[in-house]
Formats: sequence, C-alpha cells, structure tokens
Amino acid sequence: MKKVCLFGGSFNPPHIAHFILANEVYHAGDFDELRFMPTNISPHKQALAMLRPEDRVRMLEAVTKTFPYFSVETIELEREGVSYTYETLRALKEREPDTVFSMLIGADMIENLPSWYKIDELQQLVHFVGVRRPTYEVKSTIPVELFNTPELQLSSTIIRERLSRNQDVSFLVPNEVKEIIIREGWYRA
Repeated sequence: MKKVCLFGGSFNPPHIAHFILANEVYHAGDFDELRFMPTNISPHKQALAMLRPEDRVRMLEAVTKTFPYFSVETIELEREGVSYTYETLRALKEREPDTVFSMLIGADMIENLPSWYKIDELQQLVHFVGVRRPTYEVKSTIPVELFNTPELQLSSTIIRERLSRNQDVSFLVPNEVKEIIIREGWYRA
C-alpha cells in the first residue's frame, strides 16, 4: 500500500514555511509521497483575491519538480465550487483504492475538525496529521497524529503585503517562486 500525505492550502503564494513543514512531515511520517493540493474555494477561509489556479500550480510545480517525493495534486481545482475535504478524499479513494491517505492540517485547524463537512465519513477515508506548536495547545475530539516541526511565523498574507509595498521577499519564498512573481508582476498594489 502506498502512503500519501496531502497538504491542502490556497498557496497564494507558496512560501518557504510551506516547503519546510512539508519536508519535515514527509520524513517524520514515513510517507511514500507528499502532495501539495491547492484548494479551489476553501470552506474555512474568507474570500480573498486569489491568483488563478493554474498560476498557483505553476509556482508549486517550479519548486516541487526538484524533490522526487513532492508533487502537486490538482483534483480540487478540477471541480467547481467549494473544496470540501470529504468530496476530495472520496474521489481520490475511487481513483486510487490501494492508497492510504493522510491529510496534513495546521494546528489552528485541528480544533475545528469536528465541524468539518461529513467529518464522521471523512475519518473513514483519511488519517489526520498535524504539527505541534509550542505556543499552541492542540485540543480535538478527532484523532490527529502530531509531529514536531520548526515553528515558523510566516504566512502568504505577509508575503502578499510585502509585495504590495514593493518590499523584498528573498528567503521568504523559494527563488523559483520569487522569479515567477516578479516576472508576472503579481501582488503589486
């Protein structure tokens, strides 16, 4: 059985903390593969100005292509509407019945798991994994395997804000991502 960890997010844009976290969890969890899975429309986030799906995929692929155990999963972008994890996992299990899926979620999302769409059915399809944060106490009635990873205070919002003020984002995003953003002129005010 193949073990795949899914890392969902808007990745608008993907930044260095995304890749550090993914790498740490991949190695700690003994997975065969870690797939970055950009969301179409997240049920957990307020609407925000987002780059087109193909642009977010392009940035992810620019980085993941150099890591044989990373890939980009576009299943949520191929469907219209809100990206519900249950619907995604049901489709993935149909497509790959012999794969064991885990879902990497942030510490802030763990306590909200009981309110996720069809959470009881979802638990039959996926194993949840998360990361410990020293400053955040994780509480959940849903089983979550926790990994220790470096705590990095970085977000896509910070990156977008810096870019809109014409500030440098070197070392905050991978060079491949920075080059694409600068070339395309994205996130400018």
